[in-house]
Amino acid sequence: MLAINQVDVRSKNDVERFIDFPFQLYAGHPNWVPPLRMDVATKLNPDKHPFFEHSEADFFLAEQDGQIVARITAIENKPYNHYHGKQQAQFYLFDCIEDHAVAEALFGKVFEWARARRLTEVVGPKGFGSLDGYGLQIEGFEHRQMMTMMNYNYPYYAGLLERLGFTKEVDFVSCYLSADRFRLPERVHRIAERALKRGSLQVKRFRNKRELVSWARKIGTAYNQAFVNNWEYYPLTEREIDFILDDIMVIADPRLIKIITHNDEAVGFLFAFPDVSKGLQKAKGRLFPTGIFHLLWNVRRTNWVALNGAGILPEFQGRGGNALLYSEMEKTIREFNFEHADLVQIAESAEDMRSDLINLGGVPFKNHRVYIKSL
Repeated sequence: MLAINQVDVRSKNDVERFIDFPFQLYAGHPNWVPPLRMDVATKLNPDKHPFFEHSEADFFLAEQDGQIVARITAIENKPYNHYHGKQQAQFYLFDCIEDHAVAEALFGKVFEWARARRLTEVVGPKGFGSLDGYGLQIEGFEHRQMMTMMNYNYPYYAGLLERLGFTKEVDFVSCYLSADRFRLPERVHRIAERALKRGSLQVKRFRNKRELVSWARKIGTAYNQAFVNNWEYYPLTEREIDFILDDIMVIADPRLIKIITHNDEAVGFLFAFPDVSKGLQKAKGRLFPTGIFHLLWNVRRTNWVALNGAGILPEFQGRGGNALLYSEMEKTIREFNFEHADLVQIAESAEDMRSDLINLGGVPFKNHRVYIKSL
């Protein structure tokens, strides 16, 4: 018998069962990177995650003959809906065995949840914030997931959704950059140098976390303003900005974070992170007692870098800002002897950046699709 049960987020046992399911579903899979269990638990904790200060989410498990066979999160992001004039529910943390009946029952609960709130569409996968990754993977299954900055799923997932009537909303493509092939034309470097010589734009680099932390508020303000034209944008609260920055600070190498400034204010940024996917796989979701050592070991030896967060305020994009951003991107890859870079999840709505990166040698190699269904 199949049953869909809501998770009691105050029950440690319920939360653990929700977190456990993908560890069972992807056990031993070489390209799946397990999240840290403590990070997932925070998403289920209304007292800790700032998203719950303005919006709602509930979590569901599908159980059949005493076994968990699927899970999902139903979300109403009220600031997003208000900003865009939408009445959407989101789904997130969706995992399921290859069984249409299970998926149908699970999403039936989400549709019921959405209708009860007078929401007219369901869209996803889409989580609590920009670092949660967007979409189901539909291409590039032969490549390992880039840490937990994107989702990884079995190829059959898309079929489950499409059979339920979901259609494409937007794609997020990730580009592979090889240090051997990613070489900017001299013209781009000259434009970047001219912007620096004019003095209107500068590049701020950081030697340690103390310096980086001192700029956190300015970085957060720029982050909140840079993506106003993007499909996924909504104005973040101060608590959400702090939450994102705290996450970034935990995994950041300050030398890999670069800020473009104008009059000592942050107007652009490049977030780069050493890829610790192998360390996360060995940690198996737990930092302690040995997981932290796997991550530290991987940081020192990885030859991959994740470029996840590159943006410049719209008013500076035609004043050398884009050239400066790409120039610093190449310098980051070369200065730290990375051999490979994953430019993580560029929305197809960011047409100029996607076109620029492909022209500069980026190769699209993973695609994640956000789906939508009208109720």
